[in-house]
Amino acid sequence: MADPLHQFQIQKYVDLPDATLPVVGYVDFAITNSHVAMTIAFFAVVLFLQAVTSGAKVVPGRFQAAGETLFGMIDGMTESIIGHDGKKYFPFVFAIFTFILAMNMLGMFLSFTVTSQLAITATFGVIAFAVVVVIGFMKNGLGFFKLFWPTGAPLVMRPIVGLIEFFSFLLRPLTLTLRLFGNMLGGHVALKVFAGFVATAAIGAAGWLGLLIAPLAMGMTIGLTALEFLVAFLQAFVFAVLTCIYLNDVVNLDHAH
Repeated sequence: MADPLHQFQIQKYVDLPDATLPVVGYVDFAITNSHVAMTIAFFAVVLFLQAVTSGAKVVPGRFQAAGETLFGMIDGMTESIIGHDGKKYFPFVFAIFTFILAMNMLGMFLSFTVTSQLAITATFGVIAFAVVVVIGFMKNGLGFFKLFWPTGAPLVMRPIVGLIEFFSFLLRPLTLTLRLFGNMLGGHVALKVFAGFVATAAIGAAGWLGLLIAPLAMGMTIGLTALEFLVAFLQAFVFAVLTCIYLNDVVNLDHAH
């Protein structure tokens, strides 16, 4: 358990029969700590929204005030970035934000953090990218490719700049994936390392140096824990902001808002 990477290991709780699927191939079906954590996060979001919306009062209570704050923040963000069409895409952005936020926060209390798994963050990155591409073609048709033909650049430079824009566009799901994954992984590794220093000093393995190490390590652990709560929120918010920016590129392709 002293290994700081042990907390990221996938563990099977219930092993289910394996299967071979078309195209996908061999699949190892099982209920793991990842499935359980995502399920808890999902129900936490549902129960929170239920508590917020049921019996709404003129003078809001704590849950209602928290829910209205999150709702207003994401609603204002989508409208300010995307424009008057922002409300159409608010449900999608709000769903991604709340689910990622729930998984990030849950990882602060459980021994496993879902968003520290590359497969999970990649799934969210691909979903956001796919929605942007689908909306881009639905709204603009083949005019979607004007995204890669920068009219503001000199004509001779447009093919080069357009090619750069095209590859940059293809890298968007990768950047979404790695940003969330890297921040959650790195933060929890740092927490585990400093917590390990505290444990080492507590059992006397460090000798008299433990008297010096323990207070410093405990202070760093407390500070990093507070910072990780902030990072857990900010990473969900940044993911939502970038999703709005990418949606704005295809929604307002022909005009500025």
